[in-house]
Formats: sequence, structure tokens, C-alpha cells
Amino acid sequence: MTSSKIIFSTHVLHPEITEQLSQLGEYRVATAPTPEAIDAESKGANIIVVRAKIAPEIIERETGLIACVRHGAGLDMIPMETATQAGVLVANVPGANATTVAEHAIWSTLALLRKYPAVNADLRGTGWEAGRAHSNDGRELSGRTVGILGVGNVGRQIANIARLGFGCPVIAHTRTPANLPDGISAVSFEDLIKRSDVLVLSCPLTDQTRGILSRDAITKMKPGAIVINVARGPVTDEDALSDALQSGHLGGAAIDVFSEQPLPPTHPFLALSNIILTPHMAGITEESMLRMGQGVVSETRLILSGKQPENFCNPDVWNDYRARFS
Repeated sequence: MTSSKIIFSTHVLHPEITEQLSQLGEYRVATAPTPEAIDAESKGANIIVVRAKIAPEIIERETGLIACVRHGAGLDMIPMETATQAGVLVANVPGANATTVAEHAIWSTLALLRKYPAVNADLRGTGWEAGRAHSNDGRELSGRTVGILGVGNVGRQIANIARLGFGCPVIAHTRTPANLPDGISAVSFEDLIKRSDVLVLSCPLTDQTRGILSRDAITKMKPGAIVINVARGPVTDEDALSDALQSGHLGGAAIDVFSEQPLPPTHPFLALSNIILTPHMAGITEESMLRMGQGVVSETRLILSGKQPENFCNPDVWNDYRARFS
């Protein structure tokens, strides 16, 4: 591979990363992170840095495409089957923003338990006493049971902060219970939703997790429990979650990811006062952007030198890939 390859990014990246990628090839950035701009402006790309959904048609169209490198961990933005069939490498950067997401999850939990959304709104809108009145209903995180669905890099960091920082019992439901760190108890999904005071969703979106927090599951949760979703929107039944928040069955929710993004202005979440909404930014800080970008640069450098990426997500494609560019 030569340094004249076209490296296309769906988003603007950290300035240091922009400089480093520009040294590896002809670096281009989409003028907007929209499907239309990405489709039109990715023409001729040899490597795509992925922070937005890539349509299968792009991979099928770009016969010179070498690799899709995910700026992050989740692979739901990349059509994996299409990439593998086309002989395109896929790499990601797992764990680079795990601490960032974990901090967001814990911050959101604390804010909900102490009624911050209502306190802030009433203090500003009505006055001191109106805001202060919520303090009697505030709750502490310390000692409460934190349940985690999906204990990868993010789930482990959340568990560490909750257990070691706040003395919380931590339970988890995961595909690989034998790999759980000490201090985390493996439980069934049924037990997870019944026992959790704070339920954190940090699992990948798969056929098994899509809609797993269903209306039936939500009805089995503790009255007053809190839901934190830093996974993907379709993991939950959003209508059922909205109903449970409105009725008071759930004490609050912090939602960073949604089934439709950007969040539609008519979404029922927007009318609720016991919910914290963030625009898919739980994993984004200046520090995490640099770490994720450094991972992208490292993988891109390996790929352009003809080597396998360190975090190779579709290794079965290697022989077909080599045949394409031999």
C-alpha cells in the first residue's frame, strides 16, 4: 500500500488525529455527517473512518475500498456481512472511551437520584424554595444495587466505579459469565431487572438484545428504579419506557441513544421531566476523542503497510482481501 490512498472520515476528528491521518494519505472529511453527504463524498475512498452509518451500497460501489475503521467500538454502523463479502477489512477501537462512558453513566445516575432535572428547572423557573423542595425526595447511590446488562469494557468500568467508589452491590447479565471480574455476581436477565435499583444497559445491539428491555420486562422492575441506556436505542421499547416514566413506575432514566437519531422533536421523551437526554455523546470528551483517534491512526497505519489490523473484526476476509490487492 502507498501513502497516496484516500482516507475518508464521516466526521471531523481531533486536530492531532487529522494531522496524523493527513500524513498517511489524502485525507478527506464529509461536509456533513448525513447519509447524503457520506454517500456522495466517499467516492474513491480507500479507507473509511466510521463515526456514522455506512450504507451497504457504498461498500459495494467502492471497488478500491480497503477497510472500514470504526472510530469507537460498536460495529452496528458498518454492514459487516457486506464488507466481508466484498473483501473489505473491518477494524475498531474497543475500550478507548470506556472510562468516558462509565463516568457519564455514574454522573447521570447521581443526577437522577438527587432529582437534578426537576431541581434545576424549578429553581430557575419558580424560585429557591421550589427547587429546594425536591431535596427531601433525593436518594443516595451508596449501597444501592447496580445491575449491568453487558459487561464489556464499558460495563467493567461502570462496575468498578459503582462497587469501589460507592459500595454498591453489582449484579450483571452477560453472554460470558465466567469472565466476570471478582465482585460482580452473574444473574439471569429476570433477576437483573427485578433486583436492580439502577439498571445500566451497556450491551452491543444484536438480534438477542434488540428490544430486550420490553414492556413486560419494565413492568417487573422495582418501583422507582432508574434506567441508564448507553448501549443502543433499539435495546429498549421506547414507548413502554416513556409510559413507565410518566406513570411513576420508574424513578427516572438517562438516555444517550435512540432508535431514531437525531431524536425527533415529537418524541415522547422530550415531554418528561424525570429523564436526562443527551445526543449520543456519552463516550465523547476531548480525551476520548484523542484516544479513539490514536487507535484509528494505528490501525490505518498497519493496514496501509499490508498488515492485519490489531483489532480485526472480520478476520475471515483476509484471504479474499489479499486476493483483491495481490
